[in-house]
Amino acid sequence: QVQLVESGGGLVQAGGSLRLSCAASGSIFSINAWGWYRQAPGKKRELVALITSGGTTTHADSVKGRFTISRDNVKNTMYLQMNSLKPEDTAVYYCNVRDIFNEYWGQGTQVTVSS
Repeated sequence: QVQLVESGGGLVQAGGSLRLSCAASGSIFSINAWGWYRQAPGKKRELVALITSGGTTTHADSVKGRFTISRDNVKNTMYLQMNSLKPEDTAVYYCNVRDIFNEYWGQGTQVTVSS
């Protein structure tokens, strides 16, 4: 089992920045991928960024150049640095980790970007 605790969401003006954190505990040795997803009202949950256990990163086209995913292996924490935020980035952001057999989700953190 893996437990995930997210933090860092909030209200920010367009053009501003936020950093989300996702702290993992439990059977983290088995995790092979870490990711951030988001879900806006009335829309499907979508992948924002992914980082593998080897450190390879992928970012959705909509956030490339503005968001950066990273991971601190000592703190077992994943981050999402979000810069140049836009109103369309408003959503609940979820962290997700996967091992061979399971995937786990955080509780979600609201990010609201005002115009």
